[in-house]
Amino acid sequence: MVFEIDLRQNSSDATEWLLILGRHKDTGQKNKETEVCRPSLVENILNSVQVVHVVKNNFERFQLNWMLFVGVILLVGEKQLEEMTMDELDELEDEEDERVLLEYRQRRINEMKAAVERARYGEVNDIRAEDYVEQVNNAGEGVWVVLHLYKSGIPQCALINQHLSILARKFPATKFLRSISATCIPNYPDKNLPTIFVYFEGNMKKQFIGPHELRGTSLSCEELEWMLGQAGAVQTQLEEDPRPKVRDVLFSRLNAGKNDLSDDNDWHL
Repeated sequence: MVFEIDLRQNSSDATEWLLILGRHKDTGQKNKETEVCRPSLVENILNSVQVVHVVKNNFERFQLNWMLFVGVILLVGEKQLEEMTMDELDELEDEEDERVLLEYRQRRINEMKAAVERARYGEVNDIRAEDYVEQVNNAGEGVWVVLHLYKSGIPQCALINQHLSILARKFPATKFLRSISATCIPNYPDKNLPTIFVYFEGNMKKQFIGPHELRGTSLSCEELEWMLGQAGAVQTQLEEDPRPKVRDVLFSRLNAGKNDLSDDNDWHL
C-alpha cells in the first residue's frame, strides 16, 4: 500500500498522516513489524509513504522529518522505543532525513533528464516527401510537430520561415519542419501557400492554409506563437492574442468631432 501525503504547513494531509499510519498499523502487520530489525522497518515505512511536496526551506524540512519520525514511533511501538537509546533514536531520524533527501534528489534528476530529452530539437529541419512518414507520422509519443509548406519567391513564406527559426529555438521540445510544397505534395496549389500543419503523435490537430488564415505579411512572430500555442504545439506564456486591434477610423473621427463641438460650447469667464 502506498500513501501520497502533502506535509506542507496547514496541510490537511499533515493531520491525516498520523491517522493513516494508525490505520496502517492496525491492518494485521503489527506483529510482523515488531519482529523486523530497525533498518528494515525504516525502509518499509519509507516505501509505504510517497511524499509529494518539494521541501523549500529548513522549517518545512523540520516539519517533514518530525512527522515521519512520529510515524516511525507509531509503527515501532512503545516496547521497542523503550529499548532504544537516545543515540539510536537520533540515528533513526537521520536515516529518515537522508532517505527523503536522496529520494528528492533522484526525482529532480529524473525531471531534468526528462526535460533534456524533450528539448532535443531547437531548429527547423527540411524534409522531402519520402521523409514524411518518419519525421511526422512516427515522430514519437508526446511529440508535437509543426510543418510549414512553402515556396521560394512568396514573401509571406519567407516571413514565416524566419518566425519559425525563432520559435524553434524558443520551444525546443516541439519539432519544427519545413518542406517545399511541390516536393512534399505534388501539384499543391500556390494559392494555399503558406500552409502550416500541426500534428501531435502523428495525428493532425490543426491546419492554417493560405495567406488569409496566416494573417498576411503583417504576421508577427508573437502572433504566430499565439496561434501555435492555441493549437497546443507550444507552451506559450502569452495570455492574449498580440494581434494589433483594428481601430474604427470613422468612429474615431466622429468622437474627435464631438470633442471639438463640446469645446466650442464651453463658457469662458
